[in-house]
Amino acid sequence: MLYHVGLMLSPWDWHVNAEHPVAWIVYLLIAMNPWRMMLLFLVSGYAARAMLARAPTIAGFARSRTARLVIPLLFGATFIVVPQAWVELQQKLGYPHGLIHFWLHDYFGFGARDYHAFGFFHLWFVAYILVYSLLVAVAAALLSESATARLQAGFARAFSGWRLILLPIAWLLLVRLVLLPGLMPTNRVADDLPGHLVYLPAFLFGFGLARGDALWPDIRRLWRPALALVIAGYALLAWRMAGNPGAESLASFYGGELGPASLMGWGAIILLLGLADRRWNHDHRWRATLTEAVFPVYLIHQTLIVLIGWWLVRHHWGAGPEFLVLIAGTALGCWLFYALGRRSGPLRPLIGLPRDGRKSVGGPQSPIRSIP
Repeated sequence: MLYHVGLMLSPWDWHVNAEHPVAWIVYLLIAMNPWRMMLLFLVSGYAARAMLARAPTIAGFARSRTARLVIPLLFGATFIVVPQAWVELQQKLGYPHGLIHFWLHDYFGFGARDYHAFGFFHLWFVAYILVYSLLVAVAAALLSESATARLQAGFARAFSGWRLILLPIAWLLLVRLVLLPGLMPTNRVADDLPGHLVYLPAFLFGFGLARGDALWPDIRRLWRPALALVIAGYALLAWRMAGNPGAESLASFYGGELGPASLMGWGAIILLLGLADRRWNHDHRWRATLTEAVFPVYLIHQTLIVLIGWWLVRHHWGAGPEFLVLIAGTALGCWLFYALGRRSGPLRPLIGLPRDGRKSVGGPQSPIRSIP
């Protein structure tokens, strides 16, 4: 939520842009960008392993994952993200019609083809999690218990000690600087080789970590070198950005700075995992509710930011008030979306919740070590 609010207020091109962008916000964005998606995929892999262990059968896991992800993905692409496309066309191309006309005639390409805008937008992440979950389901079906145990033991050995930091960084540098130099993820599941070579390993790392208790002492122990990598990587990125922060787009900036971003990104993940294990590895009375709410909140948050941002741009409030209104309005809207949707059986599957109202780990993300 903070990251997308920052994009709206920054000079970088987004679905809706502030009337008077704030140049220094890009320094906050580059502090989050190198690690945020890798961490989401890692946590999603961790949750997938827990859900696979709880499922009565592998086929049951695959059916559950498909239903819990495909239904909100299609619902989101058909309804939730439509205002994002409409606002972007309004601001950038002067689209002349209202939202309902756009949805009925242009969004799906039924009318003016120049305005065809159907897509997943920020929900691309859900499509990736679906594909990766089905991949691990197929692998689990093909592998024997002994083969699975050997793979888990090999995972623990491969990432023990300093290899926990060195191997992932080496892979990121190999992909980004040698195999696919400068290429950025497309966020399209069918043709995103740069993304899959980063996101799928992060997902699989989380999948292995869910049963990799032997790695946690190293994660806790290596926080100092991880912090050093974060500081060094961010310093290089900030130095690169210094002097003219409004002149770059996100893609063009990172296209030439994927080396420092790789160092900072994996360092931040190890640092955050260690912090979570040391400080937050205990239950809380809000955990079950927040775990259930996180997927519905993810589905709706960006559309709310775009709509509120579009309203603010036309009322000329300025960056400070816009930030406060965006954060408060988006948080309130997200909670209302979840609170109202969870009360209706027919609506629950549309926002990623089980129809029967059981508390379960169903969304793409879950708390790090709260899953037995």
